[in-house]
Amino acid sequence: MATGFWKFKTLAVALELSLFTRLSARPDRTRAELATELCLQDRPADMLLTACTALGLLEKDGDAYRNTPLAEQFLVEGKDCYFGGVVRFNDRAYPAWHDLGAAVRSNRPLTWDPDTQTTLFSSGDPDFTGLFWNGMHSLSAATARVLGETYDFRSHRSVLDVGGGSGAFLIELRRQHPHLTGTLYDLPHVCDFARDRIASAGMAEHVRIAPGDFQREAALPGGHDLILLSMILHDWDERDGRALVRKCHEALAPGGVLLVCELLVNRERTGPLDAALMGVNMLVETAAGRNYAEDEYLGWLHEAGFADTEILRFDAAGANGVIVARRA
Repeated sequence: MATGFWKFKTLAVALELSLFTRLSARPDRTRAELATELCLQDRPADMLLTACTALGLLEKDGDAYRNTPLAEQFLVEGKDCYFGGVVRFNDRAYPAWHDLGAAVRSNRPLTWDPDTQTTLFSSGDPDFTGLFWNGMHSLSAATARVLGETYDFRSHRSVLDVGGGSGAFLIELRRQHPHLTGTLYDLPHVCDFARDRIASAGMAEHVRIAPGDFQREAALPGGHDLILLSMILHDWDERDGRALVRKCHEALAPGGVLLVCELLVNRERTGPLDAALMGVNMLVETAAGRNYAEDEYLGWLHEAGFADTEILRFDAAGANGVIVARRA
């Protein structure tokens, strides 16, 4: 625990230097060749390459380095499973985590100023916007692949992804289940980003874009037999979360299903670790969000009118389970 940040920062700097992308394009290069291309002196190049090899990200054959299969799959820019966006976005939050004590004492976020901004996303900084949505696309795509293998989508035809971001969930679910169509519902400027992602994935004919604001608008788009809330409810306080769950219930016809996909805290509030630490991240990043316990979500769902609920467990980057709630 005391040295965990050593691993993270080694990975983050290697990604910042595009080390794995460069080695994917031209593998089997020596330390001297890589140092020249990366504009590094020999000493730091030696240490960085040694550490990445020890972490299982590089292989060394004689004097030559290449990516391991793990790095080749997840750390090369442009590949379907690229996960570097998550690392780069978390690296942006690293200085704020350094001052975590201030967030614990003040109950205020550290990555933006709630006195001058309405949300984390209201700065208008295009660099931040791109960094955030590229990171979330990586995280969501990895999680969507596991969800698509865990929940049985065969009885559904049309999915509404509320706060769907870049469209990663709908893209991945459509790839696994070609009978599905989808609607992405998010803020207008987010939809602009998603439109390009969806088109580049060849899904423009199957995924519709519906700009809107689920906090301000009275109702969600109708006509879907499945609604997805993935990594959304943890961003808001209980009042806003309950209100959104009620809107989902109202938008579904009888027999329709709501999926709540999150890192769920257990009923005893003792873990699991990934959900508990994501909760601390919500303290750093949001004004009122938290990772709620599974019984809290179940209470919201039952209050909204969902009578038939179950939890399906899995292990993914952005979630450890999905609550399935059916409207009677």
